[in-house]
Amino acid sequence: MSKIIEAEIPSDVLPAKYVDEGAFVDCYYIEIPKDVSLAQYIEAFYTSSLFKVERGILSLVASKSAVDSDAVELSLGESERYSIWTVENRASNQILLCDFTKNTRSWLMVESLKTSDIVTTRLFFGSVVIPKKISANGDSSFGVLFHSLSWFHQIYSKALLNAAYKKLLRQ
Repeated sequence: MSKIIEAEIPSDVLPAKYVDEGAFVDCYYIEIPKDVSLAQYIEAFYTSSLFKVERGILSLVASKSAVDSDAVELSLGESERYSIWTVENRASNQILLCDFTKNTRSWLMVESLKTSDIVTTRLFFGSVVIPKKISANGDSSFGVLFHSLSWFHQIYSKALLNAAYKKLLRQ
């Protein structure tokens, strides 16, 4: 079984610009032994059992519901919205979604690692959190809630990525 790796965000990806702006940006990846398109990854991620729990909570808390068919439309580029998110940017192998408060972003990317006889895809997932303020000396401040929940965010991010990975393995 593959292991989820926490890594520096690649410099050439959609959310990289936020690093220079003082945002919190994280990056996780896992390698899956098959060819996976961005559309397949988006659909698996947003229709996983774990993410369906988040969708339910968002439906109650933010009155922004979503169903599996909405995730399919997003994955195929037929929609620019999904629950609380809108597409901020999209490339052939990645998508960056911005939440309705404009304070956070979610990023998914696939990277083909094909060799002559092995097909593998690296599945990336990351988040961007915009700082509440930036001091005169350039230090970012994210608030108490962000810092007190960072341990949960890390565990949950890995769990979401793992849920998508397992769903894609079954397909």
